[in-house]
Amino acid sequence: MQGRLSPLIDGKIQCFPWPYWRDEFAASAKIGLRMMEWTLDHERIEENPLMSSGGRAEITELCNRHGVAIPSLTGDCFMQAPFWKVTGAEQDMLKNEFRAVVDSCQALGVAFVVVPLVDNGSLGSRAQEDCLIEFLLSETPALDRKGVKIVFESDFPPAELGAFIARLPAPTFGINYDIGNSAALGFDVGEEFAAYGGRVLNVHVKDRVLGGTTVPLGEGAASFEEVFSCLRRHGYEGNFILQTARAADGAHAATLKRYFDMVGDWAAAA
Repeated sequence: MQGRLSPLIDGKIQCFPWPYWRDEFAASAKIGLRMMEWTLDHERIEENPLMSSGGRAEITELCNRHGVAIPSLTGDCFMQAPFWKVTGAEQDMLKNEFRAVVDSCQALGVAFVVVPLVDNGSLGSRAQEDCLIEFLLSETPALDRKGVKIVFESDFPPAELGAFIARLPAPTFGINYDIGNSAALGFDVGEEFAAYGGRVLNVHVKDRVLGGTTVPLGEGAASFEEVFSCLRRHGYEGNFILQTARAADGAHAATLKRYFDMVGDWAAAA
């Protein structure tokens, strides 16, 4: 996850690393991480290099120089300013921002856009869900034409999330399975994969304590062996994005390399 190789900014575990984003390409390649999930915040969204042709050209040059791909984007901007929770001109503006993000992803070759339906983006009513679904159904032809898929992170229990994703067509829409979030919510891994395992298109790897915050991998409530076993049984062949706890001592590169090796071991054992 972009930013995990940079110092914390304002104490935030995740945000776009404005002073350091260029440096992360070399830092990532140095420890063998050849993939980065871009982070897009709503604050200064138009200034983000993803959102301009000049910025995308610089991103592409850095990708090529360091051998780092950007297959996905985590749209914290949608969680921070969800169009399904407002009306009128503000909703229209945010929908246009959504389209602009998709266009920018197409231009850069980003295949997956993560839409977090958690925290401020959590769906609080059927009306909000219907607003989101109706808009996305209307955008499906454009998404297909542009080669961009939307994947949802959600706090819905397994059956509800299964019913939600069933309202949207595969393979344009799928699930971003966040291991730590599910663990913190106390969800049963088997029930989750029974409900929507075939729709998982992207995976965020992190650990959290039950009902609590992010902790180093292996120190929380996540059942990594069971998760990786379920992913294998459902034929998952996608990416694993390290959205892990930050290093308490500032040794972010060494910590990420250790997490990378841990994930490799779990995947190999599944």
